[in-house]
Amino acid sequence: MNNVRKFIVVTAAFSLLAVAWVRTPMAASPDATGPEKGRFAHGARMGGGFAGAPLITIALNHKSELNLTSDQVSNLETIRTHYQSQVAPTQQQLTSVEKEIASLMQQTPANLVQIKSKIQDAEKYRSELRYLRIEALENGRSVLSQQQQDQLKTLVRSRHGNFRGSQGQPS
Repeated sequence: MNNVRKFIVVTAAFSLLAVAWVRTPMAASPDATGPEKGRFAHGARMGGGFAGAPLITIALNHKSELNLTSDQVSNLETIRTHYQSQVAPTQQQLTSVEKEIASLMQQTPANLVQIKSKIQDAEKYRSELRYLRIEALENGRSVLSQQQQDQLKTLVRSRHGNFRGSQGQPS
């Protein structure tokens, strides 16, 4: 019976860890080659109506369609690089705390005070990641004209519709 309980607790911990990892926001992933490969963070907005995605990267990938100037491209690349340099250590700290939580949950009996403290630590890191994303998005938006922002919204909606369509869901 104890082994069954341990299995359930460990499975729950890893499930929570996996959900936390998948839900980690990213505003400016470099491309689809890094550790964030293929992730699509739902719920983030840039202005009104943007589906979550690495918007700065999308803008950079569509610089000709958006008619970005060389200054705009340079500014967006700087924002993306700055964001990535800030997010990496925070993400590492969050991952470390999540591993500590999983480890604490394997103990019998679990130390709920320590677990609660670690969960609060993890939430601070998640909050920081969310803020950094919002900051990068706002900085990126300030670089684009209103027309470019509208064009980017259209691109993202199109991309989101294609993503959902390829999953067999209505767009």
